[in-house]
Amino acid sequence: MEKLPIKTVVEGLLELQKTGESATLLGIGPMSKNCVQATLELSHEDDYPVMFIASRNQVDADELGGGYVNGWNQFTFAQAVEEVAEEIGYDNLYYLCRDHGGPWQRDQERNDHLPTELAMELGQKSYTADIEAGFDLLMIDPTKDPFEVGKVIPLDTVLERTVDLIEFCEKERKARNFPEIGYEVGTEETNGGLTSTETYETFILRLKDELEKRGLPMPTFIVGQTGTLTRKTEQVGTFNFKNAYDLAQMAKQYGVGLKEHNGDYLDDITLLEHIPSEITATNVAPQYGTEETRAYLNLAAVEARLVENGLVKESSNTRETLLIHAIKSERWRKWMVGEQKELTVEQILDSGDDQLQAEILDIAGHYTFNDDEVKAEIEKLYANLKEYNIDGQRYVVDHIKRPIRDYAECYNLKGVTTRIKNVSK
Repeated sequence: MEKLPIKTVVEGLLELQKTGESATLLGIGPMSKNCVQATLELSHEDDYPVMFIASRNQVDADELGGGYVNGWNQFTFAQAVEEVAEEIGYDNLYYLCRDHGGPWQRDQERNDHLPTELAMELGQKSYTADIEAGFDLLMIDPTKDPFEVGKVIPLDTVLERTVDLIEFCEKERKARNFPEIGYEVGTEETNGGLTSTETYETFILRLKDELEKRGLPMPTFIVGQTGTLTRKTEQVGTFNFKNAYDLAQMAKQYGVGLKEHNGDYLDDITLLEHIPSEITATNVAPQYGTEETRAYLNLAAVEARLVENGLVKESSNTRETLLIHAIKSERWRKWMVGEQKELTVEQILDSGDDQLQAEILDIAGHYTFNDDEVKAEIEKLYANLKEYNIDGQRYVVDHIKRPIRDYAECYNLKGVTTRIKNVSK
């Protein structure tokens, strides 16, 4: 299938909004190879494009620390997606996207309080690898500044860094004679607050002015706050239809799509509101990692039943290994609230608090899927179940497909690739 540039896809969606045939695209965090497979299978079955949105913590150059997802760098990530696509006979559109690229976007860089010049340089190195690996969309996000903790970074600073980084990326792309790529920009860190339409328009107008001065392209997406916010394993924000609709109309005036972040764990009512509010894309990531963890725990519970009945002699230790590794990862801190954020690993391990431990496993299990001990236990789990005709890996992929399918149905995604191609002729 001929690959349409992502900008053409978004322009097609904006055109389809006039006919009521539009859809909201899904940006899916590539939390594992199983998640990639689940995503591509659904896209293939139901004829819609998908975006894989990789943060720098998940996928990055080896020299910058690599990624926690399968140890992927940009090239091995691109190769893994291509391998899955070939395995399933995929014939639709998928896009490799950088989520939250830029300075201080790796946790370590922020924790180390790297000086601005060095942080920008590392962000540029990461973007260069993205471009060389064939990424289709780069999010330019200079809003994680460790020297501005608790403050909103001045709009002038965000604009200047955004335009400088787009200019850098365009220079690197052109130097390699690569096709055009899309850009995603945002006015502030997505923190559940609502961007006023005035601030949003000011940002778009000033950005447009600066980009035109330097002969640079307008972005494909602009992130806007719709009220969504993910904490623990639930949606704690409140979707604001009017704000979403107003921001979408404003972005559309400039030929740009509104992108929503923090779209995990939304209920059907909110999901259905996305079509009339004309949001062009939503990012969802941790939810799919949590669903994969839950799938492993379900399989472990079946294995335990087989042990009870004397069918399996030597059980895997999947749940306990996932739990200990999840606690020790400390990546749950990002999603916890209140005093729980400050607990030490030892306090949690020694607490005997089954509820707290189960919550941390639910939140952070997926950060450990690439740990050798975890992989070994999952393989043993699969082998034990296979003896009794359960295909564990197939179950895991199908389990992840369920929430993706829920979103795709409400987002009117079925058949949208064909609709976009027809309107783009």
